[in-house]
Amino acid sequence: MKNFEGVSDEALALLYVKGDNRAFDELLSRTQTKLFTYIMFVVRDHDIADDIFQETFVKVITKLQQGLYTDSGKFQFWITRIAHNCIMDWYRQQQSAHIVDANEENDLQNLKNASVMDSNKEAEMINEQILIDIKKMMNTLPAPQREVVYMRYFQQLSFKEIADLTGVSINTSLGRMRYALINLRKMAKDNKIELALCEY
Repeated sequence: MKNFEGVSDEALALLYVKGDNRAFDELLSRTQTKLFTYIMFVVRDHDIADDIFQETFVKVITKLQQGLYTDSGKFQFWITRIAHNCIMDWYRQQQSAHIVDANEENDLQNLKNASVMDSNKEAEMINEQILIDIKKMMNTLPAPQREVVYMRYFQQLSFKEIADLTGVSINTSLGRMRYALINLRKMAKDNKIELALCEY
């Protein structure tokens, strides 16, 4: 049995195109958790996420077999784009467009400090609750806003990468982020939730 350790995702995709089915099994194994998490975060329903995940990989297989993938060093980016398109197709079918008015500013930069916190248990518990509250609030955002927040803060993508993945302009991505942050700030204020993480 061939060992694919050290073989890049891009090389595995090309091996699959040449007929090595085990290369695709390895690709699936490497990418499925991250991709499913992304889909689940956007659609917030396990069954729907599962359907979209399967549809995504059917399209990945089809596109690979049709020779529509070239080794550009960005296989994960490529399949995430396919997943995004499948999600948008599903939303179009559901005809569920959400528009949220916004009128305040906010910044989630403090969330990046969450991975550093590990010394003070009380502050850690407070921060955990803040992050739980933020995640609950994020789940109420419209899908385009929730998606851009997820890509920016959880996948740490640039706004250019987000724009490329979602098929919109950088300004639209920035606008969605701005409205998401405004809405999160408003929800936090309405629910008396503190967004600032404790330092320790």
